[in-house]
Amino acid sequence: QVQLIESGGGLVQAGDSLRLSCTASGLTFSNYAMAWFRQAPGKEREFVVGISRSGIITDYEDFAKGRFTLSRDNTKKTVYLQMNSLKPTDTAVYYCAARAFPVTSRRSYDYSTWGQGTQVTVSS
Repeated sequence: QVQLIESGGGLVQAGDSLRLSCTASGLTFSNYAMAWFRQAPGKEREFVVGISRSGIITDYEDFAKGRFTLSRDNTKKTVYLQMNSLKPTDTAVYYCAARAFPVTSRRSYDYSTWGQGTQVTVSS
């Protein structure tokens, strides 16, 4: 059974940091590019950041550049999203996604496997 399990969400204040984790099971993790998307209430799901299956190439949405860092540990089948200087506009459910392809994509329909999501709430 293929699964992606996210963790690390929570309620923080503006300016604080959080680290989200996404651990995969049931798939050959090193064959998959990984990404995080997020969805705020009343808005469409949007791309946040992606990482190639080797971990060499990353792609950040503009709002994430300079504040968020994505990394992966293929031995632990886990990706880590470090989020710093959080803003109230970062409030959303964050979803981890996997794509059986060498590099990431910004299109949600390119991803075959999704986690259940983890809530991030940033208060002002």
